[in-house]
Formats: sequence, structure tokens, C-alpha cells
Amino acid sequence: MRIFKNAWFERFARKERLEDKALCAAVSRAEKGLVDADLGSGVIKQRIARQGQGKSGGYRSIIIFRCGDKAFFMYAFAKSERDNLREDEVQAFKKAAKEMLELSDEQIAELIEKGHLTEVKQDEQEISQ
Repeated sequence: MRIFKNAWFERFARKERLEDKALCAAVSRAEKGLVDADLGSGVIKQRIARQGQGKSGGYRSIIIFRCGDKAFFMYAFAKSERDNLREDEVQAFKKAAKEMLELSDEQIAELIEKGHLTEVKQDEQEISQ
């Protein structure tokens, strides 16, 4: 399972001090079928805990996800700042999912090189737990 952050999410994660370990935990839960909200077409919403706190007071992340294949962290927000996504935003993520999940390894490598994606550092143990 390969996990990526888009450039927007990379900046958000750095600002909010979200560690890659927390992102891996969110994907690991999704791999086990523990998805907070399935928005359809390969888009899920998954909670991420704030550092030193629980998931309920943390962040909601939008992930383009295909079990056993790839996960792309696209967007996140604090529940205290925003209730949910608008329908047009959900549709935009679904459209992006169609393209992102079909990317080849070569295309992903090119997006990483250009700074559009960052691969999440992970221990194999974190994803398989």
C-alpha cells in the first residue's frame, strides 16, 4: 500500500504537526474496513487524531483510497472549524479520484519530482497492523 499527500495536504500537515504515523494509522483503519464515511467513487472521510489527543477532537481528512493499492490525502479540516464538505466539493474529489487511482508508478514519480505529491514515510508494520 502506497500512501501520498498532495501539496496542499503536505502544507496543512506540517502546519498542524500531523505526523506520517497518524496518516498511516488512518489508512490502516480503512484497510481493515473501518472507514468513518464512504463518500463513494474511491473517496473516504477518515478522522485523524491531534497530537496527544483523541480522534473526536481532531481532523477530518479526505482520502482518495483503493484498498490494497494507493491512498492520497487530499484535504483536511478541524471539526471545530467546519461541519462538512459541500456537495460540489465531494463531486470534485470523486472526479479527482477517477484520475488519481489510475496513475501509473511512472506518473506518480513525475508528480513527486514536480512537488505535487509527497510519499508518506511508513513502517510496513504500521500498515499491516
